[in-house]
Amino acid sequence: MSERALHTVEYRTVGAVSGPLLFLEGVSGAHFDETVDVVAPDGEIRRGQVLEVDRNRAVIEVFAGTRGLDVASTSVRLGGGSAALGVGPGMLGRMFDGSGEPVDGGPPPFPEALRDVSGLPLNPAARDHPSEFIETGVSAIDGLNTLVRGQKLPIFSGFGLPGAELAARIAADARVTAAETERFVVVFAALGITHREAAFFRRSMEDSGSLQRTVMFLNLADDPTIERLLTPRLALTAAEYLAFERGMHVLVILTDMTNYCEALREVSTAREEIPGRRGYPGYMYTDLATIYERAGRIRDRNGSITQLIILSMPDDDITHPIPDLTGYITEGQIVLSRELHLKGIDPPIDVLPSLSRLMSSGIGAGRTRGDHRRVADQLYALYATGRDLRRLVSIIGESALSEDDRRFLSFAEEFERRFVHQPGQARPIAATLDLAWELFGPFSDGELKRIDPDTIARYRGAAAV
Repeated sequence: MSERALHTVEYRTVGAVSGPLLFLEGVSGAHFDETVDVVAPDGEIRRGQVLEVDRNRAVIEVFAGTRGLDVASTSVRLGGGSAALGVGPGMLGRMFDGSGEPVDGGPPPFPEALRDVSGLPLNPAARDHPSEFIETGVSAIDGLNTLVRGQKLPIFSGFGLPGAELAARIAADARVTAAETERFVVVFAALGITHREAAFFRRSMEDSGSLQRTVMFLNLADDPTIERLLTPRLALTAAEYLAFERGMHVLVILTDMTNYCEALREVSTAREEIPGRRGYPGYMYTDLATIYERAGRIRDRNGSITQLIILSMPDDDITHPIPDLTGYITEGQIVLSRELHLKGIDPPIDVLPSLSRLMSSGIGAGRTRGDHRRVADQLYALYATGRDLRRLVSIIGESALSEDDRRFLSFAEEFERRFVHQPGQARPIAATLDLAWELFGPFSDGELKRIDPDTIARYRGAAAV
C-alpha cells in the first residue's frame, strides 16, 4: 500500500492509547482518512490512518497494533495523503498480505497508477443491469441460484461448515463464456484466517492452475485486527482497476466477512461509541454498504465486478445483525445447512431458503439454456413437497404415506444425494440441467406442472439420450 506524500508535521502530543487506537491532541490540519506514520519508542515506524477529527483532536487507527506504544515517547507524523494502492497488470498471479505487501517472495509489482483504497459506491445512474451468467460449476448455485455478472451474492455459512472450502472451489472453477475466458479474473480476499487456511487457499489455486488469473489478499488471524478493515478495500481497489480500466470481468470473493464485522465492533468499542444491536456499531449497515456497493457494471464499460461474500452466522442465526444487514444490501443469499452437512452432503447448500434475485436476468436461451427457468421452478416445487412430507413422516411414520407421497419423498432424497451433493469436479450448466431431467423421471408429464408441454417435449427425451 502506498500514499500520496504531502508536507509532513510530527506531533509528540499523544493523549491516550486504547486497543488499536491512538488519540492525538493539539492537532492542526489533520483530515479524515489521512495516512500517518506512528513512531514507536524504539524507532519502529507503523502505518496508521485518521478515523476521526474533532477540533484539535484526532483518532488514529494503527494498522500494526498499539502494543509497545506509550503516551510519553510515541510521536505521530501527519501530512500523508489518503491510503492508496499501487495497481497494475503485474498484480495478477500475486499474493499480498492484508495491508497490500507481497507475501509470495516476489518483489512489489510495478504500479501503473495509485488508487484511493476507500473508493466510492457505483453511481446508480451509471449502472448497467447485470444480465450475463457466471458458471461456478456448483449445480445448486448454477441451476437454482444463478450468479450473474455484476451481482453481489452472499453465502451464509456457519462455524464448522465448509464455507471457506466452497469459496476456494468457486475461485478455482468459476467460468464465463468461452469467448471471454481470457478476460475473466478472480480477486480473492481472506479475512482473519489461520495459517492452515491460508496454505489451503494457496494450494487450491496452484493445484487448479488458476493462480495466474488470481490476485490474493490474505489477512491472517494473528495479523493486527485493524488490518481487516483495510483488506476488502484493497481487494476492491484492485478489482476496480482490472474491471473498469483493463476491461476484465472480475469475481471478488470475500471470506469471512464476520471477522471484518468483529474488527469493526472492536474499533467502535475502543472509540467508546454507543453500541447498536448485539454490541455492533449502529453504522455497520452503512459501512458494509461502502464495500458491497462497489460491485456492478458501468454503462458503456466492458468490465464488471461480481462479489461473492462468505460469512459465518453466529449460532447459525440468520437473523443475526451480520447476515441480516448483508441480506438487505445484497441481491439474494446462498444458505449452507448444518443438517445437510451432517448427512455428508457436499456442498451442503439448502436451496429452499436460498435465492438469487437477479437469476432471471442471467439465464435462458442464449445465456444458459431455454429450459433453465422452468426446470429450476419444478425442482423447487418437487423438493419443497418432499421436505414437507419428510417432516410429516417424523410424526405419522412412512407407512401412512400413499404411493404418490413416497415418490415425492424419494425425490427429495435423490435430489440431495445426486444434485446438491457434488464432491468431485465442476459440473457444466448443461450437465446440471440434464441431471434435473433425469430426476424428473418418476413423474409423468402431467405432474410436471411448472414446465409447459413444449419444453417437456423438447428436452425430456433429449436429456435421456
